[in-house]
Amino acid sequence: MTAQAKVGRNDRCPCGSGKKYKNCCADKRASRMSPTSWAAVAALVAAAGVLVVLFINAARGGGTAVPSSGSCPAGQVWDPMHRHCH
Repeated sequence: MTAQAKVGRNDRCPCGSGKKYKNCCADKRASRMSPTSWAAVAALVAAAGVLVVLFINAARGGGTAVPSSGSCPAGQVWDPMHRHCH
C-alpha cells in the first residue's frame, strides 16, 4: 500500500471533478462530525430520554415506595399494582 499525499486547498480535487479541492470537497470533510461529537450527542439524547421517562413516571404518581414503617396509615392498604397506599 502506498500512502496518499495530503491534498492542498489549491490542488485539484481527488474526486475527479476537475475543481480545486477548496471549491469542491473541502467543505464536505470539514462539516463531518467527529466521533467525540457523536458520542456527546448520543449522551445528551440518552439523558433527555431518561429525564422524559422520570417526568412521565412522576406525573403518573409512580416511584413511591412502601412507607419506612413497613405499613400504610390506618384505614389504608398497600396496592402492589400502583405501588402506593389506598
